[in-house]
Amino acid sequence: MRPLFFGSLAMAIIVVASNILVQRPLGAWLTWGALTYPFSFLVTDLTNRLYGPAAARRVVVAGFLTGLVCSAIGTQIVGASGPLVTLRIAIGSGLAFLVAQLLDVTVFDRMRRRAWWQAPLISTLIGSTLDTAIFFSVAFAASLSFIDPGSDVSWAASAGPVLGVGPDAPYWVSLAVADWSVKILLAIVALLPFRLALARLATKVA
Repeated sequence: MRPLFFGSLAMAIIVVASNILVQRPLGAWLTWGALTYPFSFLVTDLTNRLYGPAAARRVVVAGFLTGLVCSAIGTQIVGASGPLVTLRIAIGSGLAFLVAQLLDVTVFDRMRRRAWWQAPLISTLIGSTLDTAIFFSVAFAASLSFIDPGSDVSWAASAGPVLGVGPDAPYWVSLAVADWSVKILLAIVALLPFRLALARLATKVA
């Protein structure tokens, strides 16, 4: 129970920090939350490696419930352009987190007998890609406006070059590509703390 508690606590801290930092822009296409959220996959993968998929799923549920609380609070905080968290963002965030993290757990578990780096890297790449696709499409795509017709996301639909250099696409596509790129980069970077933490925690478990 103690390892599960610390895993859930770490996940909750990352989710809370990401929900706060997502309100702070980092350039034209990112927020500071993009730098913290990807480490949720690191927590899931470490838990999976040390204690198995059942424990990892419990940690994911803890993160999901924490995210629901953060979203509920965000809907009650009104900024200059309305609530900090709209219904579409709340649904997109919760759905993306739950589906992507649970897929990460499944992929990792099926690859756990391979080289130490393959399971965390490949499961995180797949989970991160799905997370990005679900969140940004649910939160901002014009075709899904029926989810919350009262939410004005016209700013996200304005067309322009992807990341300022690519073909024209809605602005939210640039947001998604930038966010996904950071996730992929940090998935690679996280292999080092994964390896170091695994060695340290495995010694304690033994």
